[in-house]
Amino acid sequence: MVVTMARLMLAETFETIVQSAVALPDLFDALSESAEAMGFRYFALTHHVDFATAPDLGIRLHNYPGHWEEWFDERALGRFDPIHRASHVANIGFSWSNVPQMIQLTHGDQEVLRQARRFGIGDGFTVPAHVPGEYNGSCSFAVADDGPLPHEHMLVAQLVGGLAFEAARRIAQPRRAPQPTMPMTDRQRDCVLWAARGKTDWEISRILGVSHETVIQHLKHARERYGVQKRAHLAVMALFDGTICFSDIFIH
Repeated sequence: MVVTMARLMLAETFETIVQSAVALPDLFDALSESAEAMGFRYFALTHHVDFATAPDLGIRLHNYPGHWEEWFDERALGRFDPIHRASHVANIGFSWSNVPQMIQLTHGDQEVLRQARRFGIGDGFTVPAHVPGEYNGSCSFAVADDGPLPHEHMLVAQLVGGLAFEAARRIAQPRRAPQPTMPMTDRQRDCVLWAARGKTDWEISRILGVSHETVIQHLKHARERYGVQKRAHLAVMALFDGTICFSDIFIH
């Protein structure tokens, strides 16, 4: 019990520090100290974007080896890294050793993991960060080389990772995806949802009991709302800002 309370106090101390942080370097220092206290060598708080081509799209704080960042960015792994992709199917933190059970790894994915070890990055623990209307992100902690993962600190890492990402968002206020100025009507949402399920305009009109022309107009106005031309882009934007979700599409 005493040990557990001490670990939770670490998270509480981190929260107190990040609440007063006014710049990303403050958060970097707090993460460095907390990672070390938990038994980790490295940390990485990042949005899952290609920082090599669009460095201003999100936040990235890490203390990984510089050569690893170069290798990582040269291959645009901000969007395709297997750890990042695994975090998209999780709501709580996970050990990297569990990733093969979470997503199907390609040969390229396995090479990424091998390369990380060559750069001195061992096993790790990642806390997903999903905010509707923003790019997905995560906060990861890793040990060096073949060092043991400090499983006794997983709960604290979960708390620290979540607090750190929220602090980073507050401080940096990264650019979000384009936000529509007008809310979507219930009927527009219905039409977008059925379009995302692959139904034609005529089929949607039969399902909703409205005219074919009405469906066309609803989808037209929905596309204008996001400034897109294609139905596929409309569905993606609606998914991205939380107007519809994947369960809406596949469970009906």
